[in-house]
Amino acid sequence: MADQQVGQALPKSSAPSDRNAPLVVQRNEQLEVTRRLLRHPLGFTGGTIVLLFLVLALAAPLIAPFSPTEQPSRRLLAPSSTHILGTDEFGRDILSRIIFGSRISLQVGGISVVIALFIGGILGLVAGYFRGEVDGLIMRVVDIMFAFPGVILIIALAGILGASITTAMFAIGVVYAPLFARVVRGPTLTVMQQQYIEGARVVGASSTRIILRYVLPNIAAPIIVQATLLFSTAVLAEATLSFLGLGTQPPDPSWGTMLGSGRRYMEQAPWVAIWPGVAITLMVLGLNLLGDALRDALDPRLRSS
Repeated sequence: MADQQVGQALPKSSAPSDRNAPLVVQRNEQLEVTRRLLRHPLGFTGGTIVLLFLVLALAAPLIAPFSPTEQPSRRLLAPSSTHILGTDEFGRDILSRIIFGSRISLQVGGISVVIALFIGGILGLVAGYFRGEVDGLIMRVVDIMFAFPGVILIIALAGILGASITTAMFAIGVVYAPLFARVVRGPTLTVMQQQYIEGARVVGASSTRIILRYVLPNIAAPIIVQATLLFSTAVLAEATLSFLGLGTQPPDPSWGTMLGSGRRYMEQAPWVAIWPGVAITLMVLGLNLLGDALRDALDPRLRSS
């Protein structure tokens, strides 16, 4: 009797640990990815650059020496101890405008990526999950959108809907949604061929449960990498729209707007256009380096190395 009681008790006592085992494995994988990312020289550099701009954006009112729209000094002053990066054609401090401009770049980039991920992710999941005619129809629409240059489509949408920061975010998100549709569809097709998907269907799991519990966790890695890389593209697209007058409108500080207005003074005061260009370059470089490092850190083929 005692042996039977012990034998019956063992499964009960081991059940919690069995249920917690997937959580432990998931935490270990997250720690391993973080460790690989921090040890990656390009990832550390890119992460530091992005973190610096994030701090500047969050603490802009505390860090910026002047208001981004205030005109405290004479126009086109050269860099000095008072105005470290000089002033623009209206006498506004360039450093303050670059610091506050990081807010707009991060906001547009982040919201654009969310819009693109939401639209493209749903399309990719639906295409990869249901396959057949649904997959063919969705992917033909995606192919049609890929036939047009992305920048041209963004400019066209922004021109039709009107020049504003909201329009810029919407246009960038919609135009780059097909990219996420393709990125999500491929891994989804692979996951749907696995045996545990068939097992989930046999026990009566709904499509929503299968997608949320089994599909999304297994395709998260390429989505994260693509989102990081698309972030840099969105920042560049916002700067392009603002440069053309279709994005952020004056007097709001935007790196693209600063480039657009500063190009007329390149010979007289080159710093007006140089510093916004440097800010855009650093932001895009940091995001690209971080995206490449994330791709390496999340690659299962490199985890054993």
